[in-house]
Amino acid sequence: MLGGGMPELRAENYPGMRNIPRMDFLVLFLFYLALVLLGSVMICICSKTHYLKGLVSGGAQIFSYIIPECLQRAMLGLLHYLFHTRNHTFIILHLILQGMVYTEYTWEIFGYCQELEFSLYYLFLPYLLLIINLFFFTLSCVTDPGTITKANELLFLQVYEFDEVMFPKNVRCSTCNLRKPARSKHCGVCNRCVHRFDHHCVWVNNCIGAWNARYFLIYLLTLTASAATMAVVSIVFLVRLVLLSDLYLETYVDDLGHFQVIDTVFLIQYLFLTFPRIVFLVGFVLLLSFLLGGYLCFALYLAATNQTTNEWYRGDRAWCQHCPHVARPPAAEPQVYRNIHSHGLWSNLREIFLPAAVHYERKKK
Repeated sequence: MLGGGMPELRAENYPGMRNIPRMDFLVLFLFYLALVLLGSVMICICSKTHYLKGLVSGGAQIFSYIIPECLQRAMLGLLHYLFHTRNHTFIILHLILQGMVYTEYTWEIFGYCQELEFSLYYLFLPYLLLIINLFFFTLSCVTDPGTITKANELLFLQVYEFDEVMFPKNVRCSTCNLRKPARSKHCGVCNRCVHRFDHHCVWVNNCIGAWNARYFLIYLLTLTASAATMAVVSIVFLVRLVLLSDLYLETYVDDLGHFQVIDTVFLIQYLFLTFPRIVFLVGFVLLLSFLLGGYLCFALYLAATNQTTNEWYRGDRAWCQHCPHVARPPAAEPQVYRNIHSHGLWSNLREIFLPAAVHYERKKK
């Protein structure tokens, strides 16, 4: 035993492992990881074009011939409830997943790492990040994103300049019957117009707008950092365990009956049989780190360039001829949307963490 309570990783302790052929679960997992990452990239690329809508509509037509109509109605009703109405489903799911990950970390990894004399600073870092993350997660959930009302309509109209392409002047929201300030949008899920609307996030059950974008950005940053930190600690634990047990020097019998030195792929599979929950946790947090890291980079890019997700998504299609409120001669060249709100990196970041409307209101007072 290593450190009193930890199983010793030696091949003679698992004689059946010498004759087990290579399992392909690792290949399947890597294929799944590559597929998820590729799908995420393709969605980001296709979302800027009309291809995604075509693929979705085509896929829906195919499934409509296969799935019974009653099941289709039930699925559509469930999807509408999950993604088009305000509900706490994803908040509960978020907390359950986070609780399961930290339970496994505390139950096994933390104790094993203590036996291997890991520094407590590294072991407690995920808990520190968890506390910060839950604090900003709560703020993202409960903070008003910048709801536009009759009382503050005039204030918001003076914050941003109208570009006359994506955000023309004198446009009213057909639902709220309020004049739409520049960079605002009506959220169909929350049923309100939001100042500097970014997107509606189902994970926090709230819109992300001018007044809670800073909280959401820190929440996303700490969530990514906690997943990456947990992945690093877990991987370092497994590597140190392998080095202490000299497992990398062992051999196994392949399908042809030949002795082979244990390589990385076989070693990971061997660790999976010995520590299945830990290896599964490593795979999960690694995948989560890649996905969250990619989204965090995208969010930081938008913050650095003073764009919102809504503006980025609509940017390539914001032609002047699509805007019925802007009069132009038929022969005039269409104008492409330009970001007129970016004023340098530090100014853009200051606008995120010191929202323009709040700052403007203080100056007025």
